[in-house]
Amino acid sequence: MKLSFPSITLFLLISLVCYLPSLVSSQTCQRSCGKIPIKYPFGSGPDCGDPRFQQFLTCNGQKLTLTTHTGCYPITDIDYTNQVIYLTDPSMSTCACTQPSKGFGLDWNAPFSFHDDNVFTLLDCSITSSPIYRSNTYNGDNSTAAVPLCDKKGAAICSYLYSCRAISTLNLPISTCCVYAPVDLGPSFDMDLQKLHCSSYSGFYSFSGQEFNPENWKYGIALKYKFNVYNDYPGTCANCEKSNGACGYGGDYNSFICNCPGGVNTTTDCFFEASFSNAHRLLPWKTGTWLTCTLAWILVWVML
Repeated sequence: MKLSFPSITLFLLISLVCYLPSLVSSQTCQRSCGKIPIKYPFGSGPDCGDPRFQQFLTCNGQKLTLTTHTGCYPITDIDYTNQVIYLTDPSMSTCACTQPSKGFGLDWNAPFSFHDDNVFTLLDCSITSSPIYRSNTYNGDNSTAAVPLCDKKGAAICSYLYSCRAISTLNLPISTCCVYAPVDLGPSFDMDLQKLHCSSYSGFYSFSGQEFNPENWKYGIALKYKFNVYNDYPGTCANCEKSNGACGYGGDYNSFICNCPGGVNTTTDCFFEASFSNAHRLLPWKTGTWLTCTLAWILVWVML
């Protein structure tokens, strides 16, 4: 049976349309970054995870990092059950080390909020010029006094911190310590130590059961996150992750995609991903394509 030129052209065209897409794969979303598992709503790159989080969390060199307008902060752990991420600030003062810092801030559109367990202490602030100390006038006389806008119950925390050798050397012989708890950074979500006239800050989110031993406190910052306004975990994402896929959103309309281990995307899950070779995978969402190709082949044979 001799094929005509139009038939050969149609044969090649159908082969290209029907088989080439099965070989095309997208970027594979990482399931972990270093020792930290990556699950929804987070992702390791474009189209991985919820788009709201993609610009803030990145995985480079197996290091998971949160980026804000004030800097880049290594993420030490993620509690997916309670929806909390934990990060460190390399410029933060701890019991082991004290150094100047610019402070910490969240972007106004960042999908995070401060966890109630956070305790921030502003260190070495100017009593005369810092806005956290204000002058009050009493009963119409001219006498004034500096009143710190701090948590009065934080005095014990300050005394424990100043038992640390590193912090005790701050600006001797006079230094200050102002505890902010719960954390309130105002409408700008920014702790600008230059504007506060403070040289450093310390933060922790747990006493680790040793309130009197600041060396063992959990230094860093805890941030909460929500899946959406109702904090509902998407059912499509749950099915995707059960099939060993990674949830993501891509395309012009940020449509849901399930990224499978081989690097291909589906609109459901990876349960029906059939492997014919290491390089050739057929996808569940291509059922329509298979049907179209089958009908096209029948038409070709009829023409022949």
